[in-house]
Amino acid sequence: MDILAGLLLVASPEVLPFLLLGVVVGLAFGALPGLDATTGVALLLPVTYVFSPLAALVFFCALYIAGVFAGSITAILFRVPGSSEAIMTAIEGHQFTLRGESGRALGFAMVCSAIGGLIASAALFTVAPYLASIALKFGPTEYFALALLGLSCISAMTAENFAKGIFASLIGLFLATVGIDAITGGKRFDFGVSTLLSGVPFVPAIIGLFAASEVYRRIAVGDVAWRRTEGGGQPNLKLPRMIEFLRIRWTILRSSLLGLAVGILPGAGATTASILAYNLEVQASKDRSGFGTGKVEGIAAPESANNAAAVGAMIPLLALGIPGSGTTAVLMGAFLVHNLVPGPLLFVQQPDLVSGLLVGITLSNILILLFALLFVRLFARLMLVPYPILATGILSISVTGALAFGDTNMVMIMLCFAVLGMVLEALEYPLAPIVLGLVLGPIVETSLRRALLISDYDPWVFFERPISAALLAVAALFFVAPIVRAFRA
Repeated sequence: MDILAGLLLVASPEVLPFLLLGVVVGLAFGALPGLDATTGVALLLPVTYVFSPLAALVFFCALYIAGVFAGSITAILFRVPGSSEAIMTAIEGHQFTLRGESGRALGFAMVCSAIGGLIASAALFTVAPYLASIALKFGPTEYFALALLGLSCISAMTAENFAKGIFASLIGLFLATVGIDAITGGKRFDFGVSTLLSGVPFVPAIIGLFAASEVYRRIAVGDVAWRRTEGGGQPNLKLPRMIEFLRIRWTILRSSLLGLAVGILPGAGATTASILAYNLEVQASKDRSGFGTGKVEGIAAPESANNAAAVGAMIPLLALGIPGSGTTAVLMGAFLVHNLVPGPLLFVQQPDLVSGLLVGITLSNILILLFALLFVRLFARLMLVPYPILATGILSISVTGALAFGDTNMVMIMLCFAVLGMVLEALEYPLAPIVLGLVLGPIVETSLRRALLISDYDPWVFFERPISAALLAVAALFFVAPIVRAFRA
């Protein structure tokens, strides 16, 4: 693969402006709740019909990668996840804002996202076909074990009050069963509401659970004064110092590799990658008590993983023609609009286009560092606005973000989750396990039932396949170890 030729193509006046525009548009879509990268690609797909094939594909890839990162900006500043990939960042990163260190948290999120994407980009150039072939070996048993591994982090995240953590996770798993049964086609817990037939809408749910509930909580307790500014003014973006960066270098590396591995699994997605990376970092840390209260590793892990997963999702798309995530499934339409079929033949028939696309993906991760500086300063200025006014804006954006996914029923669902989040936090129940249940519940249930149907309900099928057996063993270890440590303490 000729990297130099690809670089010359991307640097040309016909392509470079669209690369820059893609990063800017991606940051805008990713930072606003309800307008994630998938929405951006879907909305702008018809517009790019007049672009050249390389310009259109580079534009969308840049939009996707920048959008995944941008969700962390509002997640850290206001606990408003701009995208689902930033959920774990909202939980950990907002604690920095509460103690006046938002600039530091944003700096770590920026750098770790870019490095995670660059590590995954290196895999795109080198081992894309090989990694994609491994992903094809994953069946229902492996997906069940992988999702169970993600759920195992509940015990580590809620070791101080395990019962409340389990209860919150059960709420999430129950909500994941709402809608049409994927196996039998029967309706479940829809209560006659047509909107719920496709399941609990995830984006309105997390907007309500994190963004609107935070506004309601602060109004309920009378906490409407800004205590989050640094020195009473606008937060200053602080890039990590070299000594701080070296301290978390292994966190970034293992989270990026994990994100890459999860990203190439069709259907897993960057959200799952960020959750798994956060879980892995909690388990690997010598001091687990700091997680959930604002710890650098709690930002570095999910941010490295989700950007690596976003790039990793391009590997099965380009190498095998199989979308690795929801966004790449929409992105596949961009290929078809320009009469291109992603897959092995694309590398043979369009080698220059593939080289240019891979270079564009790599440069997108570097450009995040430049353009994010402007976007962070823009959103940080909102912290100078009096909170009552800002709260009105957050609720308005929350309602608009919910409406973007349907009708007024979406707004009602968002408000119901806002009340649920406010009540649970008042009772000191963690919100993260609910999100885990919502994200991983459908994968756990569907994969479990499919595997049992295929094996004629033989449970040993999960232990006969080496990959699923290994994942289940690690999940059991992750689940039990924090409980044992808590009892011993």
